[in-house]
Amino acid sequence: MKYQDILPDPFAYLTNTVQVAHMMAEAQMVIGMRLMGMAGVWSVPSAEDARMVSEKMHAVTRSAADAGHAMMRGETPDKITAAAIKPLRQKTRANAKRLGKRGLKRS
Repeated sequence: MKYQDILPDPFAYLTNTVQVAHMMAEAQMVIGMRLMGMAGVWSVPSAEDARMVSEKMHAVTRSAADAGHAMMRGETPDKITAAAIKPLRQKTRANAKRLGKRGLKRS
């Protein structure tokens, strides 16, 4: 095993921070669009209420499993964190993109 494989990459921590910041911004956009959908202002599918609950369980389970696998492989903390962030970020990005395309509700 190389010495570089043992030490975490300091720039990876910055990358993880940026990914979490993106995820937080996207999550806030999704929450806003869903709230506007509940108020009848934003066009959201009728199954959105059920989807916003069920998708969280899958994303969190996937996040924990991916982080656990990375840990068992002996990855550095920055890579374990990146593995945990990835499924959550994919879900927030997909939701923001999907709901953003729908736009304001037309009467």
